[in-house]
Amino acid sequence: MIGPTPLLEHFKRGEVEREVRLEAAQGALMTRAYEQIAILALLVEDPDREIRDAAEETLSRIPRETLTAFLGRSDTPLDLREFFGDRGIFPEEIAPAAVDAEEPLVAPRVQEDFGSEDEDRETATQKLAKMGFSDRLKAAVRGSREMRALLIRDPNKMIAAAVLSSPKLSEPEVEAFARMASISDEILRIIGSNRAWTKNYNVILGLTKNPKTPLALSLNFMPRLSSRDLQMLSVDRNVPEPLRVAARKRVVANTRG
Repeated sequence: MIGPTPLLEHFKRGEVEREVRLEAAQGALMTRAYEQIAILALLVEDPDREIRDAAEETLSRIPRETLTAFLGRSDTPLDLREFFGDRGIFPEEIAPAAVDAEEPLVAPRVQEDFGSEDEDRETATQKLAKMGFSDRLKAAVRGSREMRALLIRDPNKMIAAAVLSSPKLSEPEVEAFARMASISDEILRIIGSNRAWTKNYNVILGLTKNPKTPLALSLNFMPRLSSRDLQMLSVDRNVPEPLRVAARKRVVANTRG
């Protein structure tokens, strides 16, 4: 299943500085397969020639059989199939080889070390303190669990969103993010808009109880709560009053029913 693409949206809106566009063109961000390829497809049309050339070179390093297998996935969007079709590359229709959509399809020529996945909070904090914007963005995608826990709260929206583009991101981390009142409502909206994540009851519960979650999302998720959690929500003074009132009405209706 195609995962969330928060970084791709920033690229589409033209909000990305040249340095980051160049690194993305070189394959340095290493997001999930679809997002990585979609960003490269955008960058081959970049106004900057160096970026266009870098994106073309990175695309050329993806084995043709990997691309045809990726394009053969049922969830690969039509626009990407058309993009590669114009280049003479078409989906493998007969039993395409498995391609993991959760992993990038291509790596940069020079790989950077962001440390072990299980480093402690102090080490992650020290490393991030020494990083500029570009490295923090890459750390959000490729760094450790502790780096993601710190960067999801970064005041820069692009860096915080990049955490959700990380192939390393686990469902328990998303559950934890859904409960955090210290992250932006935009991040909570991205989580709440992802169908794969909102199949998880703990994500739904965390978002509904989080006072920072946009009210429309919370009201939409509320009917999916268990009777016990709905009862607790109806008396929770930390959530917006309209949500609490709606929960109370539903509890009364369920009691009468």
